[in-house]
Amino acid sequence: MVNETGAGKTTAAISEFLKRPLVIALVLIVVLLFAGNALSPGFASGQQILRLLIVAALLGIVAAGQNVVILGGREGIDLSVGGVVSLSAIVGGNVMNGADIGIVPAVLACLAVGGFFGLLNGLGVTLLRIPPLVMTLGMLGVLQGLLIVVRQGIPSGQAAPGLSSFVTQPFLLGLPGIIWLWVLIGVAMALMLTRTVFGHRIYAIGSNEHAAYVAGVPVKLMRVSVFVISGMFAAIAGLCLLGYSGSSFANVGEQYMLPSIIAVVFGGTSLAGGKGGYTGTMAGAVLLVILQSILTTVNIADSGRQMVFGATLLLLMLLYGRGRAMRA
Repeated sequence: MVNETGAGKTTAAISEFLKRPLVIALVLIVVLLFAGNALSPGFASGQQILRLLIVAALLGIVAAGQNVVILGGREGIDLSVGGVVSLSAIVGGNVMNGADIGIVPAVLACLAVGGFFGLLNGLGVTLLRIPPLVMTLGMLGVLQGLLIVVRQGIPSGQAAPGLSSFVTQPFLLGLPGIIWLWVLIGVAMALMLTRTVFGHRIYAIGSNEHAAYVAGVPVKLMRVSVFVISGMFAAIAGLCLLGYSGSSFANVGEQYMLPSIIAVVFGGTSLAGGKGGYTGTMAGAVLLVILQSILTTVNIADSGRQMVFGATLLLLMLLYGRGRAMRA
């Protein structure tokens, strides 16, 4: 009886822990930092952590839009974000062409590009009833073809010095501007999702689209809106990536397609929609970047990195699934 009681308490403790994916992600971040520092002294130094946060901010900004789409349910997912990131970096680089005076026009142009392709995705999903996975994958193909036609893989345009400084140099309290931008996005996302009618409607649609429709929620308009938001966040990330690298080239955004989805999952947002938030996604982005950096530090081949990366994702999905089973 004592053993059964003890086992029951242990099971309950595990179940309670697994209810908090954000806590799991934060614990793993600390563990990975210690592991990285053990493998490579200086890995957890202040300068290195700052560099990791800059890279995580780029991923986190893309994942912000992905998070909104996934929360909206109906198997919502945006596979076109990588193409939007690439195209926005090229558009931004050509508009500003190395001059600070072109930063504002470049921002507006990139937001227009991201919003336009997000609108096309939303209209395809709502009006043509194309599944989000198929629609956004097809849009990715369109964007990749457009990139080849426009630049043929040749670097084009330069980041303005002001943009590069904003992304890579200390801006406030020793932190680069992109990190403060990411914090601002995090606060805005949290307030939008929890304190506004728009955010409540996203959760309602993700939880039960039919019930939300009966309750008067403009489901089609909301679904178009989340894809537009995703496109615009991807565009912002593309512009920031331009500032980070200094120049743009075709397919530079490919690296963000799957990681932006995985970061959302790591943060505890359900792929079925209606459950989760952006705070966990921010932690998931940091976790992914640290893991990738460790794998690079120990010189693991690309095939090995993919195996470790996939195994980590499966492990977390197993843990979260186990937590749901316990609660059931």
